[in-house]
Amino acid sequence: WLKVFAVSFGMGVVTGIVMAFQFGTNWSVLAAKSGAIQGPLLGYEGFTAFLLEATFFGVMLLGRERVSPRFYFFACCMVSLGTMFSSFWILANNSWMQVPLGHEIIDGKIVPADWMQIVLGPVQMVRWPHMLLAAFLTSAMCVAATGAWYTLRNVHRDEGRVMLHWGLGLVALLIPVQLFFGHLTGLYVLQHQPAKFAAIEARWKNEQPASEVLIAWPDEGNERNLFAITVPRLGSMIASGNWTSAEVGLESFPKEDRPPVLIPFFGFRIMVGMGLVMLAVSWFGNFLRWRGQLESKRWFLWCTYLSFPTGFIAVLSGWYTAEVGRQPWVVYGLLRTRDAVTPSLTTGDVAFSLAGYVLVYAVVYSFGLYYIYSLLRDGPSPETQPVSLDSATGSRPLAFAGDAATATGRLGRQEP
Repeated sequence: WLKVFAVSFGMGVVTGIVMAFQFGTNWSVLAAKSGAIQGPLLGYEGFTAFLLEATFFGVMLLGRERVSPRFYFFACCMVSLGTMFSSFWILANNSWMQVPLGHEIIDGKIVPADWMQIVLGPVQMVRWPHMLLAAFLTSAMCVAATGAWYTLRNVHRDEGRVMLHWGLGLVALLIPVQLFFGHLTGLYVLQHQPAKFAAIEARWKNEQPASEVLIAWPDEGNERNLFAITVPRLGSMIASGNWTSAEVGLESFPKEDRPPVLIPFFGFRIMVGMGLVMLAVSWFGNFLRWRGQLESKRWFLWCTYLSFPTGFIAVLSGWYTAEVGRQPWVVYGLLRTRDAVTPSLTTGDVAFSLAGYVLVYAVVYSFGLYYIYSLLRDGPSPETQPVSLDSATGSRPLAFAGDAATATGRLGRQEP
């Protein structure tokens, strides 16, 4: 998994570089008006997150046999901490754009007034854990799916068993917490972005009590839902915690302030659906593990293997919901997207540059993903000693608490 992480890290850095310089090329008005806030946030990521990652990444990748086990473990922790710092500053920037706090407007420019509100506002402290948990769940599902794949192919049995058991165990523990933070995120949307919330619910009219639209085809032209399956009063219960509350529909907002409905509506439901799939797979998998039948149920191993992309789909769907639902604002309530674009930018410029990036990324990601597939297909390198879950933890539920990883990657018991 070290090589998989290294390749993924490299591909992620490539996308981050483009995200940074497009502020000047495509969004110069946004940079001019809000650069006093967004510029320092981008800088803090480099000074904290990237500094940690760049310092210790080489040790983690190449230093396993060159440094002591404790220092190697410390380096791995620093890389992990760096990636979490990176996500913190990125989410701080985006959360401020979603719900701008701690600012004032002077001479038409948005300048900081309270950095604590900007960096540690209540919205940020909900969205950041939500994103961290999404990343952990995505990784854990990949590990569990790879373990199921090895078990189905009857290769790397010991390593596959460890991956399967630990991956499903982590997902089972984290998914309820993620659902809780997802609900908190929905409440912040309801409070601060009611138009987005109405679009997610495809609620065209004000309702009391409000129904919950489980599935439908939103007809934006006629402001109605086709083929809708609804549950009476459930919308009020989800939004306000009681069965009779009045909920705001899109009719309460001017048309120029409404977001598109189709993408947030389906994006949210796809995200929730993937979360429920992860919940079902992980909890049922741990039930089978408790029964001692996890490796013998091939149909469930196939289900786990095919659940490999659920985390990625959930993350992408969630971001589409958040960003499309924010429209027509780039800084919510302060600066519209159409007013933030570089004035000299033409449609041809955007189309040409976007096509170029898509082409380059398609090549880079094709090679990268194929290499990752090859690494996972081939499994652990021959010099790595196989790890048995039984030898590591036996049948004792909390036995892993006393296990330690040696410098060669083998699990061993620590002497008291």
